[in-house]
Amino acid sequence: MDANAEYLNYIHKNTQMGTDTIGQLLDIAEDKEFRETLNSQYREYESIEKEAERLLRENSKEEKDISLYQKVSAYLMINAKTLTDKSPSHIAEMLMQGSTMGIIDITRNNRKYQGTDKEISDLGHRLLKFEETNFNECRKFI
Repeated sequence: MDANAEYLNYIHKNTQMGTDTIGQLLDIAEDKEFRETLNSQYREYESIEKEAERLLRENSKEEKDISLYQKVSAYLMINAKTLTDKSPSHIAEMLMQGSTMGIIDITRNNRKYQGTDKEISDLGHRLLKFEETNFNECRKFI
């Protein structure tokens, strides 16, 4: 697989995990302001995911989804971590931890795939900025 397709699939999987996670948290979170933040984050993950899918199709590459194991693991972990504490503070902390890991991973991949097409590289940088914004948005709920 070429670097463009690898990078786009990384972005696609990353944002797919984001939409799955936020979608699940929207069913758990009760605070109105926090839910608005989650909805905004969901829409941006979805937008970046759709853009990665479009670029994959334009390059005649097949998109790869996150594995069933990853989906189930994330689902179970979220349920376990929110079983006794569904507060915005606790969920925001979980999201900040995820965003921190995401920022590190995306930064590493942005460097790894520096030679990709500009449009793809720009999408990777958009994802990085978005994760940084998510981290900062969640801070106000701690």
